[in-house]
Amino acid sequence: MKISLLALSCFFAVSLFAEKKDLHSALEPVPRQGGWMKRHESFNKRVAQGKVDLVLIGDSITQGWEGRGKKVWKTHYGKRNAVNLGIGGDRTQHVIWRLDNGNLKGIAPKAAVVMIGTNNAGSNKPKEIADGVAAITKQLQTKLPKTQVLLLAIFPRGANKDDGRRKVNEKANAIFKKLADGKQVHYLDIGPKFLEKDGTLTREIMPDLLHLSEKGYTIWAESIEEKLVSMMGE
Repeated sequence: MKISLLALSCFFAVSLFAEKKDLHSALEPVPRQGGWMKRHESFNKRVAQGKVDLVLIGDSITQGWEGRGKKVWKTHYGKRNAVNLGIGGDRTQHVIWRLDNGNLKGIAPKAAVVMIGTNNAGSNKPKEIADGVAAITKQLQTKLPKTQVLLLAIFPRGANKDDGRRKVNEKANAIFKKLADGKQVHYLDIGPKFLEKDGTLTREIMPDLLHLSEKGYTIWAESIEEKLVSMMGE
């Protein structure tokens, strides 16, 4: 009996170690403080009002629909009961926390657009970033079983194809694009539309080589419109 109990305790110890080893930073849900929490809470208040047919989930690039992309948003999403769930600086782990803490509570949007991961590129490996995106996708499928999910490839960044973080993002895209099932989860890479033929990124599209200009947001909106119409049944 003692041997059996010892073997069992060892088994649980190994299992626990394996779970902790697998739970890397891109997967571990964590909130942020200050203005971040206030914005998060404002999302919860908005969704509690209902009438949400479309959500866009992401970081500062998505939040930017309220900045340089404001006019483009009004044109494309102003009459679609769309809600911007983007917070500057967010990584996959922050979005995972938000989605479990009210951002999706009580709603059943027709579609959800996800573009997240570039802020993880400096500290996480491509596989880890893809794990984070997979976790977010699973949350959406579980919490919003009738919602069509559009996973966007992480947008290109940096001046050219030699940019280190762009390379990390591209590798992550190659992994998580496999999450698409053609039924509820769809994948779309619109990155090439932001680039010149030689792969360079101009400041006309992304002034700081990361965040979009108004022209960049126009490209984004127009590039997903056909897919969005199909997903939303319009």
